[in-house]
Amino acid sequence: MGVSDIFARMVAIIGAGAILLRRWGKDLAKPAVGTAPTIPVAVPQGIPTLKMPTARGFDPGQTPVAAPGLKVNAFATGLKHPRWIHVLPNGDVLTAESLTLAGPIKSAFDYAIFTTMKRAAAVGPSPNKIMLLRDRDGDGVAETRAVFLDGLNQPFGMQLVGDTLYVGNTDGVVAFPYASGADRITAPGKRLSTYKTGGHWTRSLLATPDGKRLFVGVGSQGNIDEHGAAAEEGRAAIHELNLETGVDRVYASGLRNPVGLAFEPTTGALWTVVNERDGLGDETPPDYLTSVKEGGFYGWPHSYWGQTVDDRAQQDAAKVASALTPDFALGGHTASLGLCWMPAGTLPGFGDGMVIGQHGSWNRSTLSGYRVVFVPFTGGKPSGPARDLLTGFLADDEKHSFGRPVGVALGPDGSLLVADDVGDTIWRVTGA
Repeated sequence: MGVSDIFARMVAIIGAGAILLRRWGKDLAKPAVGTAPTIPVAVPQGIPTLKMPTARGFDPGQTPVAAPGLKVNAFATGLKHPRWIHVLPNGDVLTAESLTLAGPIKSAFDYAIFTTMKRAAAVGPSPNKIMLLRDRDGDGVAETRAVFLDGLNQPFGMQLVGDTLYVGNTDGVVAFPYASGADRITAPGKRLSTYKTGGHWTRSLLATPDGKRLFVGVGSQGNIDEHGAAAEEGRAAIHELNLETGVDRVYASGLRNPVGLAFEPTTGALWTVVNERDGLGDETPPDYLTSVKEGGFYGWPHSYWGQTVDDRAQQDAAKVASALTPDFALGGHTASLGLCWMPAGTLPGFGDGMVIGQHGSWNRSTLSGYRVVFVPFTGGKPSGPARDLLTGFLADDEKHSFGRPVGVALGPDGSLLVADDVGDTIWRVTGA
C-alpha cells in the first residue's frame, strides 16, 4: 500500500467522523428536486465534506440494474475511462477517453482531495484518445474497438457536421476532416477557439440543426470566485462558436459547470445540466437541468437558484437581480453530466424527456447520483419527477463504486448508450 493510499484511508476515517458530528442531533436534509425545490439554508463548511467511494469496477457478468421493463448489456468493454459518446450517421459510435489531471498541491486539503480522487479512479494520466466502436452484425455488442483519433488534449465533446469532426479539447475546439466510414483520422486538426485550462476541464459540444454554430460548455476554474475575476473570465458559461465566421462569444453565463447540452425538439430550446457549488450542505444548492436563454445569467458565483445570495463570493447586486431561476432541481451534488433528448417510444414505459447521466457526489454526507435518470417533458418543459433508468453503480454501503455513468446518447439501433468511466464500459439499454 502506497503513501497516498494510506493518506486516503486516513482522510476517509477523519471525514466519517466529521460527517457524524454534522449529523448529530439533526435531521438529514431532504432532496432538493423538481421545479419548486425546498432548498435548506446554507451552512458553510470550514472543511468541506469529502466522501467518495473506492473505485472497484463490475465483476465479470455483473451489470448495472435496469428499470423494470428494460434490460442492459455491455456494448463495449475494456476501455480506458470513457467519458462521452457521439454516434455517427453510419452507425459508428465514438467515445472520448480522458481523465482529470492532478492539479498543484498547495495544502493538506489539496492532498486529501488528490488522494481521495485517486482512490475513486477520478484523477490520473489522461488517455487523450477517441475510440471507434462498431456493431456491424447488429447483436448489440461492438466487435470493433480501435483508436480513431489520438494525440488530443483531454478530449470530451464531439460533433460531426458535414465532412468535419469537431472535438472539444480542454484548451479549445479543433476541427478534423472526416470521410464516412473512416477507420481512423490521421490528418492534423485546425484549432478554432481557445479556452483557459484547469479547474472544470470538460468541453461539451452541440451543433445547431443548420450546422452553422457550435455550443460549447466551459466550466469554472474554481468553486466560487476564490481565484479572482480574471481567472474566471470567459468561464462558467456556454459559448457559441460561429463556424462560418470563426467568432466565439459567450452565449449564457453564471453557469458554474454546464456539461451536457441538448435541444428540446418541441420548442427548439437549448438545455443543459449544471453542477453547482460545494461547501454549503448536502442539498444546498442543488444541481439542475435548465433551458438556456441567449444572454441569460444564472447566478454563479454571486447567487444560486435565482437570487439566493452566496455570502462567500464577492457580490454584485445588479447581477444577482438579473439571475434567472433554473427549471428543474436534480438534488445536491449529483454531478449530473450526461444529457440527451429521448423521444417517446425509445424505451418502453418512457415518454418524451431528457436522460441524465449522474456521475455521483463527493461533497455530501450521504452519497447521491451514481445513476442514470429520466425527466419527463410535456409541452417543452419538465412535467414530473425524475425516474431511475439505470442504477446499481454504487455499493449499498457506499464504500465502493462499481461504475460511474457520464455521457448518454441514443444508439444507432434505438437503444440508449451510457459511458461508464469506472466500469470502463459503454452500456446499452433496451426494452426487456
